[in-house]
Amino acid sequence: MPHALDAQTAARFAQAALGHVTREYPHKLDHVLNGPQDAQGPRALHPIFFGSFDWHSCVHGWWTLFTLRRLYPDAPEAHLIADLADRLFTPENVAVEVAYLDRPYARGFERPYGWGWLLKLQAELEQHADLRGRGWAETLRPLAVAFAQRFKDFLPISTYPVRVGTHYNTAFALRLALDYAEVAGDDALADLCRSTALRWYANDRDNQAWEPSQDEFLSPTLMMSELMRRVMQDQDFGSWFDLHLPRLAQREPATLFLPAKVSDRSDGKIAHLDGLNLSRAWCWRGIASALPASDPRRPVVLKAAGDHLDASMPHVTGDYMGEHWLASFALLALLA
Repeated sequence: MPHALDAQTAARFAQAALGHVTREYPHKLDHVLNGPQDAQGPRALHPIFFGSFDWHSCVHGWWTLFTLRRLYPDAPEAHLIADLADRLFTPENVAVEVAYLDRPYARGFERPYGWGWLLKLQAELEQHADLRGRGWAETLRPLAVAFAQRFKDFLPISTYPVRVGTHYNTAFALRLALDYAEVAGDDALADLCRSTALRWYANDRDNQAWEPSQDEFLSPTLMMSELMRRVMQDQDFGSWFDLHLPRLAQREPATLFLPAKVSDRSDGKIAHLDGLNLSRAWCWRGIASALPASDPRRPVVLKAAGDHLDASMPHVTGDYMGEHWLASFALLALLA
């Protein structure tokens, strides 16, 4: 069945995100205690991003909310989003979030997944033309600059990529960081993202796609492809992609075309597989946009995107273990 973002779907996603970005518990902290004084709750540590089960999910929950507000400014949820953002996105709260990064042992905090999502959130806010949106962008910018600097410090010393399909995947983080760098005019970060992607992935050939693993929500194979689509010019990407997945027209590797089966959506790790289906759809749609209309692989790729959306779109909301984050991945796919 065809899938597109409409007002009804947008309202469902917005209502879900509004229901979790301020839900403090249950919560999984990425937090190193240096002493008993550091035993604090999520809201004390992160006065903006304290909800949604974990810090990074709260960040991309807000990306979902701000994106939907921009696209549907007259929806009832848009006013709720704005009122909540006015209360939370304050200079004082941002200063606490920035200061957290200076804590001992916080060097690896949310690296690289949360880094990428925070920059993606800032990239979204930079597109808001109204007074309130511009204000939130200005307020959050110091935190985005801090995470952009973390990329600039880390990428030159990161000898190898991380290819797993979970939070540590480096292709996903670079893909989001590049969106920010281009919107924010950070040419140094954009150049570094591109050169790092080429250093890590340019020589990949005949990918065997040993996936999925049980708790993956990203396809290592397709995420790399989507990043390289953004990094390379069309002709260069086409040549690279031909070598990367040389039997795509024959639907091989077959595993890339089969949506993952989710056996228990109340299990947080198993529920990751719904995210895998949605993020694969995002990647497939992006790849399709780079293929000529006459390319025989294009209908194959678009069908794969549709099959993956069919498998998991009905499950974006329902159980909190998926509901606190899946709408962001569904939105990426629908907007691709």
